[in-house]
Amino acid sequence: METPRIPAIDAELALAEVRSRREQVVGANLVPGWFWPTIGVLMLLFVAAVESARPWLVAAGTVVYVLGLGTLIVAMVRRSRVQVRNNLIGARGGLAIAAFTLVLVAVGIGLGFALETLGVPAPATLACVPVAAGLASGGPALMSYLRRVMLTRPLGGAQ
Repeated sequence: METPRIPAIDAELALAEVRSRREQVVGANLVPGWFWPTIGVLMLLFVAAVESARPWLVAAGTVVYVLGLGTLIVAMVRRSRVQVRNNLIGARGGLAIAAFTLVLVAVGIGLGFALETLGVPAPATLACVPVAAGLASGGPALMSYLRRVMLTRPLGGAQ
């Protein structure tokens, strides 16, 4: 049996449709911009509450953090219609996520210890401010980069 020949225009149109669908999937699954500053604010409030060492404030801050984070997670799950496969992000995307995380952790811990050494009051809370700002500004930049990475991956397989 002979394989039917597909006209070049039909193949081109099919590839354009696949690319269009991939863009829809990638766009539908990226973390929205409002997520990042919200996480930063929740984190900052929680750290400030814990650092206050007042039991009622620690308890209230913990409840606000847990409820806020739970609400964010539910909103993200409801928003997400499909799941992006890990091989679509690839090693470059994974390394970008790891680098983003490590930089924010290093800034927070390093600054916190430095402020504590200098005797500055509320060192953890103050160190959390640039981390929260980094989340708010860097998170959308990270998502933009990941979108570009996913859209440049080959259509047919993982490379």
